[in-house]
Order: sequence, then structure tokens, then C-alpha cells
Amino acid sequence: MSDGQGVCVITGAGDGTGASVARRFAAGGYAVAMLARTEQWAAVNSGSRGYVCDVGDLDHLTATLASVKQDLGAPTVAVHNAVMADFKTVLDADPAKFEKIFRVNTTALMVLAQAVVPDMLAAGHGAIIVTGNTSAWRGKPRFTMFAPTKAAQRILAQAMARDLGPQGIHVGYVTIDAAIDTPWTRPIMRADMPDDFFCKPSAIADEIWHLAHQDRSAWSFDVEIRPFGEDW
Repeated sequence: MSDGQGVCVITGAGDGTGASVARRFAAGGYAVAMLARTEQWAAVNSGSRGYVCDVGDLDHLTATLASVKQDLGAPTVAVHNAVMADFKTVLDADPAKFEKIFRVNTTALMVLAQAVVPDMLAAGHGAIIVTGNTSAWRGKPRFTMFAPTKAAQRILAQAMARDLGPQGIHVGYVTIDAAIDTPWTRPIMRADMPDDFFCKPSAIADEIWHLAHQDRSAWSFDVEIRPFGEDW
């Protein structure tokens, strides 16, 4: 059980943004529950715990969130960072795969909220932060299976913010307009680019921390972050 700031649950707690968010909240005194499809995390503090969970399996997600509450206590912060993508044109798209992507990116957010919000309401405070990208704002030819799920994710988060904000729960959406500096993005995406081209996961985590702890007199919903040299 947490005896510090509270409990933070993170979906998609791999070795990029999710791991950095886990470390940031652990450094801030939270017990951290890290959900990932494979066991790839390291303990970030004595109160942290990893859970193998494919959030696209909604029943497993629900059961895992119940285990988090039993093991660590009711989350006071939830970060939905899990993401699934495939890049096809509309004629090449697989509807079954599209529905799987939608479950991971959007339906899982609803299930996460349904699990954590009742305890946040009882406590009178809480924060739900969602990590997104520019696909939530625009569609491109090869993004027919990805952009619609991220756009729906953002609109779901906005509906939650309008519903839950007046009840003391802060919901925020972070649009990351960048290539994130992870072990896989450099060699696969832009191995030739300098460090300044990439957005650091630790910097993203700092912004998520800030958003989750904003004074309630000045809450943000849409937050955009990008490297200083990004052409936008």
C-alpha cells in the first residue's frame, strides 16, 4: 500500500515514455503500477510493481486494475500511454486489426477510467493523463487504421474532462509532435538525425508530472509538446 503521494498506474510502461513516467512519479513519492504486454520493466522504487497486461484484452485489463488496487491502493493518477498502430491505406486496411487498435488506444481508456474514477470521486481529487500525437488531429493516407483511433481517444478524453473536471478530477491530453528518443526509434526511423531532433522521454515525463499536478484554478486539457526545431 502506498504511504507517500499516492498511487500512479501507467499503461504501456515499456522502456520509452512509459518507463520515464514511472521513474518521474516514483521520484515524486508515488507507488507506481506499471502495465505492459511483456515483463520489461525494472522496479523504480520500493513501492512499485509491474503487471503483465495486454490492455487490448479488456477483461484482463479490468482484472489487472483490480489487482493494482488490492496490492498498492486506489490510483490517484492514471496515465494511459499504451498504444497500438498499423499503417495502411484504406484499401489495404484489415477491419479486425483496426478494431484491435481501437481497443488498445481508445476502449482501454474507457475501461481504465471506469476502474479508477469511483475512488477518485470518493477522494475528491485525481488525474487522468492520456498521451497522444498529431494523428489525433489529422488523417493521412497510410494512417487509416491509426488516426481514427487517436482522434476518438482524444474526444473521449475531452468528454471525460468536461464530465469529471467539475467533480475534482483533472483529465489532460498530451499531443507529442515528435519522434521520441527511444532505443527503437533512432535506428528504425531517423538514425541520421542529431539529438536535438528527438523529444526526450524524461522531458515528456516531466510535462505529464506537471499536468497531473496543476493548480486546480488553472487546469489544462490540450497540451502540445515538440522539439524546439520541429517544423510545424
